[in-house]
Amino acid sequence: MDKVTEAVEKAKKDWEETYGKTLDHIKAIEDYGKSSDQKNSLPRLNGLAQDGLALLSSLQFNLDLLAPQLPTDEDIQSANTTLQSWKNQIQSLRSSLRNANLQAKANMRKAAKEERELLLGAGGESTIRRRNLQTKTGMTSAAENITESLRRTRQLMVQEVERNTTMLLTNEESTGVLKKAESEYKGHRSLLMRTRNLLTTMQRQDVLDRIILIVGFVFFSCAVLYVVSKRIGLLKLQRTVTAAIKAGMVRQANIGQDAAEDGINLAPVHDNAIRRVEVPLEQHMHDEL
Repeated sequence: MDKVTEAVEKAKKDWEETYGKTLDHIKAIEDYGKSSDQKNSLPRLNGLAQDGLALLSSLQFNLDLLAPQLPTDEDIQSANTTLQSWKNQIQSLRSSLRNANLQAKANMRKAAKEERELLLGAGGESTIRRRNLQTKTGMTSAAENITESLRRTRQLMVQEVERNTTMLLTNEESTGVLKKAESEYKGHRSLLMRTRNLLTTMQRQDVLDRIILIVGFVFFSCAVLYVVSKRIGLLKLQRTVTAAIKAGMVRQANIGQDAAEDGINLAPVHDNAIRRVEVPLEQHMHDEL
């Protein structure tokens, strides 16, 4: 059994005990004035009944706070039912207390009437009765004043205790809210730190990517320039070779024509023959690729 359930059971036990005592006090108020021998005065009985009602209201308030904290839905439903029953019982007690005070006043009026009739009568019994009544009235008045003062003090103390209890519960709730806010702040703080580290890493990666792109572009440009320069050199060589071949073919044709005019037989020359061209040693052949 957890602490909440134990607190609920203790509240129920205190309720039964206080409810029984309060009913006894209300019954004593209702019977007040019917007999001359009274242990407690009417104000004291009313004070005790009011204290009982205040304690019952405090127990009802505690149960209202503890009910939502019970572990199961069945326990919560049972506590809510008990809470509603307690509210009805408190209302019934207040109504009974009002009716009991009305009955007590009626009893007192009736007893006063009988006492007045007895006092107005003649004889030694009436004189003794008047003296006893004066002494008893003074003592009763002093006792009632002291009882009323103590009752007010007790009522103030009960109200102060309830107010302190409410403030304590409010402080506990505020402490829970502050702890929750602190935990959320710590979570957001760690998230912000991770985000900051990621942003720093991304910035470094961005700078590195830019450097790689620049270096790659420089290498690519150098390679293009190199290929273009070599390509231009090969074209010049090809043009030189072609021009030399053409010049040799023209010279061969002129020689053949001169020999025919002089009657000299020359070896046949094929058009598809490739003339040997002396390439300077300084000029190197390069592959395009």
